[in-house]
Amino acid sequence: MANIFHYFPINASPEKVFETISTPEGINNWWSIESRGTTGLGEVYEFVFGEEYHWAGVVSKYNPCTEFELTFNKSDDDWDGSKVGFWLIDKNTYTQVEFYHTGWPEANEHYRISNYCWAMYLRLLKRFIEYNEFVPYELRLEV
Repeated sequence: MANIFHYFPINASPEKVFETISTPEGINNWWSIESRGTTGLGEVYEFVFGEEYHWAGVVSKYNPCTEFELTFNKSDDDWDGSKVGFWLIDKNTYTQVEFYHTGWPEANEHYRISNYCWAMYLRLLKRFIEYNEFVPYELRLEV
């Protein structure tokens, strides 16, 4: 198994960060073209990344302002069963974000590309929260 980890600060409250990573409205601003779902443990989220990419995951951890995790169950062979999550640590003047994408079957080419893409998307998350900077989906990996 291979895992991806990215740790970084966001100059905002854990409440603001949690809202942006755990609600469909928030997620659409930095990751997917469109997402749908109801916020809460055990709920299903659907993600659209393009015509051929309609994926889904179940909220497997949901602790407001501290932890959010999705277990993907409708994606591709490498992502199915993997977990994408966030731990949020309140540091008074900022929130420390500990991101993970665990359960990759191997560190293959798709894993390496996804690791790079996560770094780009997480940078967009940070910039959206800190500066209200929105980048259209089709430009997100070019910024």
